[in-house]
Amino acid sequence: MGIEMKDIISKKILTEAKGYLDVGFTHSLNPYSGCSFSCSYCYVREMPIQKFKDIPWGKWLDIKTNAAENYRKEITKLREKNKPVNIFMSSATDPYQPIERKANITRGILEEMIENPPDFLQIQTRGPLITRDLDLLVQLKEKSDLLVSMTIETDREDIKQIFAPTAPGIKLRVKALKEIHDAGISTQASLSPVLPFTPDFPRLLEGIVDHIWIDTLSIGDGARGKRSERLGMPALFQKHELAKWYRMDLHQMTARHFQKYFPSDMIRISKNEAFPK
Repeated sequence: MGIEMKDIISKKILTEAKGYLDVGFTHSLNPYSGCSFSCSYCYVREMPIQKFKDIPWGKWLDIKTNAAENYRKEITKLREKNKPVNIFMSSATDPYQPIERKANITRGILEEMIENPPDFLQIQTRGPLITRDLDLLVQLKEKSDLLVSMTIETDREDIKQIFAPTAPGIKLRVKALKEIHDAGISTQASLSPVLPFTPDFPRLLEGIVDHIWIDTLSIGDGARGKRSERLGMPALFQKHELAKWYRMDLHQMTARHFQKYFPSDMIRISKNEAFPK
C-alpha cells in the first residue's frame, strides 16, 4: 500500500506552543500533516490527528501548499504586537521527509524566514535532505538564533530497523549533522527516544554537536509512558530481548554515560528532569 497524499490549504501554520514545548518556544510549525517515516514509537500515533483517521499512521500525508504565505502573514501580525517568535519545526511531522524533495514546502518557509526571521528556530528532523537547504540555513543563522537538531536514537542500524525501518539510516543522519556543523550552524543530536546503543555511541557524535538532548519512551511521550505502552513498545522490546532497556531511569543512565565524553552543560534531559549528580 502506498501513501495517500493530498495538497491542502491550511488556515494557519503557527500553533501556540503548549505542553512539552512550553519551555521557551512560542510556536510550533508543521509543514505537513502526517509523516511517511512512520516510526513505530511516534507519540503522534496516539494524538487526535491520527486517532480519528481511518488510514494508518505513515500511510497518509497532507501537504500544506500555502505554508510560506501563512507564515509571512502570521509573523507580520505577531511583529505588529511586538510578540517574540521562537519556533519549533516540527512537533508532529518531519519537515524533511521524502516528499519535501519535490514539494519544497519547508524550503519555501525558510526562504520566507530569511525575509521575516523568527527570533529563534529549532529544526527537528531525522532527514538528511536538510543539507539541500544549507544555503538558506547559512543565511538564516545571520538573522535568527538557529539550532538544527537531528534525531539519532541509537548508533545501531539493526535497532533502527526494528523500530523505524523506513526512516533514514543512522550513518546518513550523522553525515548530514557533520556537514551542517562544519558550516558553522549550531547543532544538536536528539536521542529521542533513546533506543539500545553500544558503549561507543558518544564517540559517533564527538566534534559534530553543540548539544545533546535525551528523551525516552517513559518521559517524553507526553503521557508519562502511557502512550508508549498503548503503542506496544514494552512488548516490542520484550520480543527482541531488549527488555532491560525499557526502564524508567534510562534517561539518567544515558546521561551518565554521555557525561563521560561531553561536558554536562552540553547535555539536556527532556521534561526538565534534574541532571544526575
